[in-house]
Amino acid sequence: MPRGGDTAPAFTAPLADGDIGTFSLETALDERTPVVLAFFPGAFTTVCSHEMRTFQDRLDELRDTGAALYGISIDSPFALNEFRDQLSLSFALVSDTNREIVEAYDVATEFETVGIETIAKRAVFVVDETQTVTYAWVSDDPGAEPDYDELLAAVDNTGSSECRSFSA
Repeated sequence: MPRGGDTAPAFTAPLADGDIGTFSLETALDERTPVVLAFFPGAFTTVCSHEMRTFQDRLDELRDTGAALYGISIDSPFALNEFRDQLSLSFALVSDTNREIVEAYDVATEFETVGIETIAKRAVFVVDETQTVTYAWVSDDPGAEPDYDELLAAVDNTGSSECRSFSA
C-alpha cells in the first residue's frame, strides 16, 4: 500500500461522469491538485452510499482547497453512472473492473461470500502535484468510514512536508 511520502501508482481507467470517458491520474494531477482517490467496495451498498453522500456533502469544502475527488470501485462504468444518478453525485467515479488499480494500491480484499473474488477495501489517498501520496487511510473493516475532518485537514495541508498514513 502506498504510504505518505510514496509515489502514487499511475493508472488509466474508465470514468463514469454521466457519460463514459477515460480517467488518467497523470491528467487529473495536471488539471487540479491535490487529487483525492476514495476507494469503496461496491455501488448501491448501504455504507458505500453513505460514504459517497458524505463526500458529496463535503465536496465544496474539498474543492475550496483546490482538490479534485474521484471515487473508485470495481463496478462497471454503467453501474457507477446509475449509482451517481441515484445519489445525485456531482463528482466522477472510476471503474476498476479489471482490479488493476486496487491491486496497484494494495487495497484488494476477498469477498467470496457473495461470489465476488476481489473488491476494494475502503481507503482514501491524497495525491499532490508531484504524484506523492500525502495522506493514506485504509480500513480492513468494510463498515468503517474515513474521518472526514481529518481528511479535509490533510487535503488543506497538501504541499507541506507532512505526510500521514492511517489504518483502521
